Amino acid sequence: MDGEGGPLPSSEADLQRLLYFLSRKVKKAVREFRLLEEGDRVLVAVSGGKDSLSLLLLLRALQGELPVRYELRPVHVCPAEDAPCRPGDPFALKQWVVERTGLELVLVPMEEARGEPGRPGQSPCFHCAWRRRKALFLAADRLGCNKVALAHHADDVARTTLMNLVNQGRVDTMRPRVAFFGGRFTLIRPLFFVPEKDLARLARVARFPPAPPPCTAAEASQRAFMARILEELEARQPHAKANLWRAVERCGRQSPPEEESEG
Repeated sequence: MDGEGGPLPSSEADLQRLLYFLSRKVKKAVREFRLLEEGDRVLVAVSGGKDSLSLLLLLRALQGELPVRYELRPVHVCPAEDAPCRPGDPFALKQWVVERTGLELVLVPMEEARGEPGRPGQSPCFHCAWRRRKALFLAADRLGCNKVALAHHADDVARTTLMNLVNQGRVDTMRPRVAFFGGRFTLIRPLFFVPEKDLARLARVARFPPAPPPCTAAEASQRAFMARILEELEARQPHAKANLWRAVERCGRQSPPEEESEG
């Protein structure tokens, strides 16, 4: 792939090849689940980690390739002081985003805790995620966005499937497309088919900025526990994760994602 001044530097050429490879998986999700449509204004949730930055780069790269036109509004939720997650440097992240994508990163605050819904004994991750999600929807409303893109990837899908099997005895997982508030917003997960290892590779090749400090509660969460179980399962049965994905696909065919709604 050549630029106007001749061949691209090897690092940039590697990045473009990797983006092309990963974009095919994103296109598959977009096509199968109608994640992006003409005229969409998409809020992209950017935490600063490898997953969300990969999502932003891929959606930006696809703007000139997909047959539909859409706008992107990257948004970073700054953690509240009482949240277990520790903040990174939002201004360094803002600078990286504008240099790499030409887009302005919008910084929004997370509310302090004040009696969020939930059951006694629920992990702090639930409450933190609830407040973060609320901040994203408020930002989407203010920015005029109808879609909210989250960076959950194929490994997240497998972990959620395992959690639901163990905890609830049913084959179900996070959906690639979910309507909220009577269809006012649609939450989408364009990385639905992208494995985490591919995102880690993209982070290295694209030289992502340092990720925010790890959440103090995340390592003790049930999701982290399921991630460790999946690693052990894969060590003994290399097809374990792929089989979970197949179960999800069969479940998805029985329950179209666009018909699910929340809120």
